[in-house]
Amino acid sequence: MSRLFVDDVAKTFGHTQVLGGITLEVPDGSSTAVVGSSGCGKTTLLRVIAGFESPDAGSVSIGSETVARERFSVPPQRRNIGYVAQDGALFPHLTVGQNIAYGLRSGLRGLRGSKHRVGELLEMVSLDPSYADRRPHQLSGGQQQRVALARALARKPKVMLLDEPFSALDAGLRVTTRQAVAETLRAAGMTSILVTHDQEEALCFAEQVAVMREGRFTQVGAPEQVYGAPTDLFTARFLGDYLLLDAIVDAEVAKCVLGRVPVQKSAPSGPVTIMIRPEQLVAHVVSDTEQSSGVVDEVEFRGADVMLTIALDGDTDPVRVRRASVAAPTKGQRVRLDVLGAAVAYEPVES
Repeated sequence: MSRLFVDDVAKTFGHTQVLGGITLEVPDGSSTAVVGSSGCGKTTLLRVIAGFESPDAGSVSIGSETVARERFSVPPQRRNIGYVAQDGALFPHLTVGQNIAYGLRSGLRGLRGSKHRVGELLEMVSLDPSYADRRPHQLSGGQQQRVALARALARKPKVMLLDEPFSALDAGLRVTTRQAVAETLRAAGMTSILVTHDQEEALCFAEQVAVMREGRFTQVGAPEQVYGAPTDLFTARFLGDYLLLDAIVDAEVAKCVLGRVPVQKSAPSGPVTIMIRPEQLVAHVVSDTEQSSGVVDEVEFRGADVMLTIALDGDTDPVRVRRASVAAPTKGQRVRLDVLGAAVAYEPVES
């Protein structure tokens, strides 16, 4: 079993508390993405798990073994943890095959006998075995990251840690490399943690997402849960675009400028602030005699879709709505906005 459990871990550097009581469970064979802005403590958490830093309090367990607790730490080389850094950190003077063989227990001396295993590892990360004879500088950034993953997988680690491994890649390469790495880890049944500052990356990579702010988690859960039902406005804002509206809730229904909108169970009653994601809004063009929500003030064409800026009737800020560009509303048309699904209600936000 390679379940990873981080229990109430704290870490301070000087007078600065970087981790303030982090608890995280990553079930055996699953992946978790830790997402947060720069300096929130994400990389420090990985370094504590890997053994590069020791916690001031709390513990880290892999399977049934505790590898770190106060005044006790198993050395990094004995934790059987794979680590992929932002730049891949391949050895430039070695071939791809030699880089991967370095991760095998036989090392470089056993490269000749390890060729079959090197070929298997290259195929595992969607690279042809012929890449074994190339040098790192002959590879694209995405290929280098896949080789780094193959090298980390060579030792069959219990846990894989990925520290912003795609951040240096361009947008298109980033997506394809991310998909290949995620598929590789799932196929290997690898328990893994991805650290990233990219919200979309976190939501699509892992079965569990942990949002970090100033050394603490604001919410941990399935991607659909933390995105669609964030527990606080910080999490809501961090994970994507949003619309905030004043409303009054009664019996789990909010009355607002858009009409009556269902909200989550156990939502606060009375005056609230509701949060709606832009993709929950559907704009229908209506005639001058039909009930409407507002008028299209601006249309931003984006190819497959458009972003509509709609001035709502009443004293409310404009809202932005994304929809397909085919037969999209035009500037000046009146529209009715329908809300898909439920909004999330919070205690009123001071303006």
